[in-house]
Amino acid sequence: MKDKPIAKTEANKLPSALHAMPQLLKGKKPAVFLDYDGCLTPIVPRPEQAKLSDQMRDTLQRLSALCFVAVVSGRDRANVEQLVQLNELYFAGSHGFDITGPDNMQTEPGGAKEALPALDAAQQELQHKLQQVDGVLVERKRYAIAVHFRNVPDEQVDHVKQVTEDIIHQNPLLKKGLGKKIIELKPNLDWHKGKAVLWLLKELKLDTPEILPVYIGDDITDEDAFAALQGNGVGILVGEHDDLTAATYRLEDVDEVQVFLEKMIKELESQKV
Repeated sequence: MKDKPIAKTEANKLPSALHAMPQLLKGKKPAVFLDYDGCLTPIVPRPEQAKLSDQMRDTLQRLSALCFVAVVSGRDRANVEQLVQLNELYFAGSHGFDITGPDNMQTEPGGAKEALPALDAAQQELQHKLQQVDGVLVERKRYAIAVHFRNVPDEQVDHVKQVTEDIIHQNPLLKKGLGKKIIELKPNLDWHKGKAVLWLLKELKLDTPEILPVYIGDDITDEDAFAALQGNGVGILVGEHDDLTAATYRLEDVDEVQVFLEKMIKELESQKV
């Protein structure tokens, strides 16, 4: 049986999700998945500067009292969990290779442990070969390495890309992932944010007609989740990226994400009355 084709369009042609409530839910209960950087917090020059606002934390806490909420991030799971500081939420870090949640859920469903030595070696090689490049950041995560070139001078960007590509090609256990001003080295396995979302839905028995999965993200890595939910859920792209998108709706920025989540809270509260 062939996989169904994925419909994609230009981001600026998507309708705004702000005007989709309550038609979006149609009486269903949402299961909400959110990326962190660029979705819950604005994109910043360095990863450690992406702090969750008190207002957004409060919104997430109130939403999690009404429905399932998970943060799905390329960041280390422990890192994003510490940034959000809400034990009521589920967290899928390293693009879904590392998942935790309430009731002592802790699992690594993607099977990436065997790639750890390859990641260790690649990290050392990247740091050695890129140490003279201004502004580059080699960020090690448990199951990925992110090479950030946002702050690299334009004339050195190609060099950073070439070094990173060469190291990936030298190791069959690793594959390339793309993001906004980032190249990632990830385990060469058939696992991504979309598969992590589907795994959570099945594991928690949320893959039922009464539940509407909603995934909100801003980056190319979120496209796997948008594609996985097409026909059975809703993908919402925040801002734009360089490719066509499999999302259904769009939000302009982090502020609109919060407005959208507040609208969802209001709609869910009205359903309870």
